[in-house]
Amino acid sequence: MSTAEMAMREDLAAAYRLIARFGMDDIIHTHISARLPEEPELLLINRYGDLFREVTQESLAVIDHHGQQMRGQQVPINTAGIVIHTAVHAARPDAICVMHTHTAAGVAVSCLEEGLLPLNQTSLLFYGQVGYHEFEGIALDPGEQERLVADLGANRAMILRNHGLLTVGRSVGEAFALMYNLEQACRIQLSVLGSGRPIHLPSKEVCERTARQYEADPDGAAELEWLALRRLAGMPVDGH
Repeated sequence: MSTAEMAMREDLAAAYRLIARFGMDDIIHTHISARLPEEPELLLINRYGDLFREVTQESLAVIDHHGQQMRGQQVPINTAGIVIHTAVHAARPDAICVMHTHTAAGVAVSCLEEGLLPLNQTSLLFYGQVGYHEFEGIALDPGEQERLVADLGANRAMILRNHGLLTVGRSVGEAFALMYNLEQACRIQLSVLGSGRPIHLPSKEVCERTARQYEADPDGAAELEWLALRRLAGMPVDGH
């Protein structure tokens, strides 16, 4: 195994454990995938049946863009994970990592007609960068893939209506940061809407400027954040 593949496996396994640590997992369901750096037609994904906190770099399976297991493996892999993730990776060469969750806040916002609102600084990370995909039932049909990637377009996040959230990153760290912040934006939105008070929205000009500021990342926050999160992923949970 190459050094580059080992590093990708370490990042992806850390992302699984972090999703669990921040309460964004769904027992054994949902999935995160990453493209192998030296074999971009191959993807790493979790074995179906593992808790996210149990995922290790060694336990990750390798599949191709058709969902076929490679390297002599035969382990359970979630069918919906294959349908969703292979479609996005095949359509988006920039999609190094694809992350999908079913959190209560994410699913709740996916059920709102207005979707994600530009309410605050966190939600403005996604201003003009969120696609929406209509619910077609559990994603088991490869026929849905074309519509899925068309709805995602060039966006780095998508709300799967009545289903959950999806982010696309140029690295595992970026996909995780996007998912963490999208989840936070959804939680904040539900809290605001639940207050029953009048809502104050930023102006369109401010929304656009804030989105540009995030894109520029002048302090290199994205890299520093992932380094910090990698340290957290290796720390004991509640002393265990």
